[in-house]
Amino acid sequence: MRADRVFAYGAAAGLLCDLLLGDPRRGHPVAVFGRAAGAVERVLWRDHRGWGALHAVVCAGGAVALGGVAARAVRTSPAVSIALTGAATWAVVGGTSLAREARIVGRALEAGDVDGARARLPHLCGRDPQALDADGIARAVVESVAENTSDAVVGALVWGAVGGVPGLLGFRAVNTLDAMVGHKSAKYRRYGWASARLDDVAGWPGARLTAVLAAVAGPDPRGAVRAWRADAAKHPSPNAGPVEASFAGALGVRLGGTLSYGGRVEHRPVLNDEGRAVAVQDIERAVRLSRSVGWLALGVSVAARLVAKGRMS
Repeated sequence: MRADRVFAYGAAAGLLCDLLLGDPRRGHPVAVFGRAAGAVERVLWRDHRGWGALHAVVCAGGAVALGGVAARAVRTSPAVSIALTGAATWAVVGGTSLAREARIVGRALEAGDVDGARARLPHLCGRDPQALDADGIARAVVESVAENTSDAVVGALVWGAVGGVPGLLGFRAVNTLDAMVGHKSAKYRRYGWASARLDDVAGWPGARLTAVLAAVAGPDPRGAVRAWRADAAKHPSPNAGPVEASFAGALGVRLGGTLSYGGRVEHRPVLNDEGRAVAVQDIERAVRLSRSVGWLALGVSVAARLVAKGRMS
């Protein structure tokens, strides 16, 4: 069976497993990778960019190599190759977990349980929950759903279409390294620089595709395009900017503004200043848009791989 069809069937099966089952309950591969990356960090850590770059190469390169070896070992069996691609897709995407955590916070807010929503928010994003009121929590959830639609679903599918199982595992490895060491703390400002930049590069195509698909699938396509063009570049992240701006315009809400991470207050530009303030019900709207974007991304990724394979034939 051709590799493009293996990816199509396997990626669809993996997304379906994520929809029906959510994340693997025990021994999640991403958690296993995180522990391995932590062990590498304990050996290599120096307050130096070069050592941080070596850490990124060892960890991300190891994930890509493992995926390549596994794919090569089963290449003669289409059924096993599809199963491996499905398992890899299921392991690296997180759309169901994203939706579940967002809805848990949303239900707490709907019930007036702001303290419960604050307690649950760290499962979804790194904001300081105690600094947020109910409206701030709702805005944080919508922003997290938007950004993680790219990071947890679309980006993985894009790199899976490009590189199969190695692409899937490599993207998730890079994204995980950025979450572990890519933030601007005193310890990781130099050591995590390479991981952060690598994540920017790896996330670039998925972020743009997410923004396009949010405009296509959202209730206000023109608003999404307008906000993306006007406001994306104002965001400090080159990839979160297009995604959050497009979601904001599609949903007709304002995102951005003042927020707090690890005790550090940031004043970010407002995205889609023509929109209204985020309300609790917008959490469910964002989740539904995220779901639609994820399935559209599967279709685009599969179609792109089929077209590319046809041209090379």
